[in-house]
Amino acid sequence: MRIRKCSAIVFVLILLAAEVGLAQQTGADQAEKGAQSAKAERLAADEVSSRLWTTATDYWQRELFVVGDRTFQLGHLFRAAITFFLVLFIAWVARAILRRTLLRHLEAHAEASKTLLDDALLDAIRQSKPIVVLLLAAYLALITLPLSETSLSLLHKFAMVVATIQAAIWANAGMAGILDKTKQRRASKDPSAASAFGLIGFFARVAIWSTALLLGLSSVGYPIGPLLAGLGVGGVAVAFALQNILGDIFCSIAIVLDKPFVLGDFIIVNDLMGTVENIGIKTTRLRALSGEQIIFSNADLLGSRVRNYKGMYQRRVLFAFGIVYETPLDKIKQIPTTVRTIIESIEHTRFDRAHFKKYGDFSLDFEVVYYMLVPDFGPYMDVQQEINLRLFESFEKDGIAFAYPTHEIIMRPTG
Repeated sequence: MRIRKCSAIVFVLILLAAEVGLAQQTGADQAEKGAQSAKAERLAADEVSSRLWTTATDYWQRELFVVGDRTFQLGHLFRAAITFFLVLFIAWVARAILRRTLLRHLEAHAEASKTLLDDALLDAIRQSKPIVVLLLAAYLALITLPLSETSLSLLHKFAMVVATIQAAIWANAGMAGILDKTKQRRASKDPSAASAFGLIGFFARVAIWSTALLLGLSSVGYPIGPLLAGLGVGGVAVAFALQNILGDIFCSIAIVLDKPFVLGDFIIVNDLMGTVENIGIKTTRLRALSGEQIIFSNADLLGSRVRNYKGMYQRRVLFAFGIVYETPLDKIKQIPTTVRTIIESIEHTRFDRAHFKKYGDFSLDFEVVYYMLVPDFGPYMDVQQEINLRLFESFEKDGIAFAYPTHEIIMRPTG
């Protein structure tokens, strides 16, 4: 009985072991088939990728056209286009960042600062031209193409010219900003600053763009040495031909530096008078009292005697009057005192003297001198009118008669 039980147990164990072995064999077979399937899929994917890469490479290297001995492929143009748009994108991002950070900081600092460097930098940055960025992007895109040495050299020269022009624009904007800010600060104290800074700005612009022109010509390979020598010789000839114009220009510099008059001054030149409106490079313009504009060349103006009434702190006034010979002596003696009393009672005047000057042909002549403490012509005429009215009133009260031209004819009988 026990032998049968043991045999049955052994048989069951053998069956279980056989099933486990069969299951393991089946799992191994399935794993091997899965590995083979995955390998087959990888090989298929690699083959597809290889075909796609081969196709893309064929398109990338496809020949589009030939210029001279240079072959241009689709990949070259695609790379140039990517470079072009990438540069534009970087420039756009940089511009946005600068506007939100650096430009805001400079604007806030420029308003609070008294220095002019930040103002000049801000004005220069604002003059950055978008067309320059576009040309720079085109230049960087084109140099990626398989161009000839001649074409690349022309591109490099073109880029140098564009960079020189942009640098000149920056320099001109910075210089103009500095001059404008300085002129605004000094104009209230010195009206001639407008003309001075206008002249300085003109010569500075000429210097900047002349330098830019020479650098541009040098960058394209033009020999500027003979040009400078020719300009020197030609400059002498032009100086002789334009000596009158150059004389006026140097006279304008003398006016700006020496300041015999400034804008707003009332001047008299010979028999012409007016208020200075503009001091230019060649001419100076006055506005006459009657309304018309008087134009002088600067050389003629400095060669004349100029009477500047704006620099007058007080006005010396001399006037005379005459009384009749029949005036009593005591009243003649009283007249200087009367005149002094009248003048001293009027505001903005300072009495100087009043004298019985001479015996005239038909009058006793008196001369009076006083000073107007306000130099303007309008107040002077108001005061002179007040003096004349009071003097007339006083003489009328005292019975003193003003003299006027008369002729006395004496008829004597003969014999």
